[in-house]
Amino acid sequence: MPSWLSIHAPKRFDQLAVPQKIRDQFIRASLSGDPPHLLITGPAGVGKTAAWRLVARQVLGPGWKSTCHVLQARDLSRQAGAMKKFEEFLRPSGQKSTDTLASRTSLDAFDRNMWEGDVGEAPCGEETKVEFGRAPVSRLIVIEDADHLGSRRQPYLRRMMESESHTTRFIFTARAPSRIIDALRSRMQHIRIPPIEMEEIESTVEKVASLEGIDLAEGMSGDIAHVANGNLRKALFTTELLARRGMTGTRNRLYDVVSASTLQHARRMIELALRGKVIEWRWEKKGGRNVKTLEGAMGQLDEMMGVHALDAEDVVHQIHMELTGNRLMLPPELRNEMLDALSNCDVALRGTIHPRIQIENFLHEITQSGRRHGLAM
Repeated sequence: MPSWLSIHAPKRFDQLAVPQKIRDQFIRASLSGDPPHLLITGPAGVGKTAAWRLVARQVLGPGWKSTCHVLQARDLSRQAGAMKKFEEFLRPSGQKSTDTLASRTSLDAFDRNMWEGDVGEAPCGEETKVEFGRAPVSRLIVIEDADHLGSRRQPYLRRMMESESHTTRFIFTARAPSRIIDALRSRMQHIRIPPIEMEEIESTVEKVASLEGIDLAEGMSGDIAHVANGNLRKALFTTELLARRGMTGTRNRLYDVVSASTLQHARRMIELALRGKVIEWRWEKKGGRNVKTLEGAMGQLDEMMGVHALDAEDVVHQIHMELTGNRLMLPPELRNEMLDALSNCDVALRGTIHPRIQIENFLHEITQSGRRHGLAM
C-alpha cells in the first residue's frame, strides 16, 4: 500500500510547500533553454526530492523517468568498493571506455510525441519546447545526499560536468552544502529550501486528511505541525500512522505515539558514560542457556545501531539533540566539553570506514569529562 507521501506528492511547482520565491527559482531553472546544474539544499523533510522530480518532469518531458538516473550517495559512504560502484554508475561500459552516462543523448528529447495517453500536466503548466538549433537536455544525473560523497568522488564529478555534460544536467541534494567542494558548488545554481512554516504544515496536513476522508480532532493538526518542527515529511507520516491506527479522534493520542516512537537510548547512553559505565556485562538466560550481554553505554549504542538500524550520523544527531535540548541537567562547562568532543567525533566520521570506533572513542571522552566534574567513579 503506497504511503500518503507518494499518493499526494506535488504535481506542480505551485503545490510545493515552500516560499513563493523558491518556487520561482525552480520554475525559471526548469523553463530555461539552457538549464543549469542544480544544488538543492535544506533540512530533512522540506521537499528536496519532490522538487527535483518536478524539475526532471519539466526539463525532460513525459518520459523523464527513462533518462533520469539517481544515485544515493549515503549508500556509498564508508562501504567497501564504494569508488568502484560509483565509477560503474557514471561509466556503465567500463572504466576504460570513453562512453559515460553524462555523454549519452536520448531520442526522447527530440520527439516527445512518442509518449501517448495521459502523461499528466507539466509542473509549470506547459511543456518545455525543444529548440532544434541546439542539442536539448535529454538526461539528468541526480546525486541525493551529495554531502556524503566524500573528497575522492567529488573531483571525479567536477571533471565530468566540465567536459561531457553537453546534453546532461546534474542535480545534487544535500543537507550540509559546506561538505561539497567549491569547485562543484561554483558550477551549480544553489537553491536552499528553508524549514517549512508551521502554518503551511498545518494546512497541508488538514488538506491531505480531508482528501483521505479522515477527521482530525480539533487542534491535532497544530500539534502535529509543532511535533514535526519544520519537517513536512514527518508530519505526514505521523498523520498517516495515527489514521491507520484509528487514533485521530482524540488529541492526546498524538502524545502516546510520539512518546512510543522517540528514542530514549541517546540520553541513557550519555548518562551511563558520564558515570563511567561505558562497558558493562550481565548474564541472562536465552533458550535455556546463560548468555553474556553487553550493557552500559555500549549496550545502548548496540541497541541504536542494531535494533533501530541508525547509522553513525543519526546516532550523532540524537546525541546532539539531547545535549542541546536542555533535557540533561549539566553544568555549562561540561556541556561545552561534550559538544566539543561530539564535533570532533562528527569530523572523524567523514574519513573512516569504522564509524562505531569513533563513537566508542567519544563515549570514553565523556567518561573522562565526567571524572573531571565528579560524576564518574
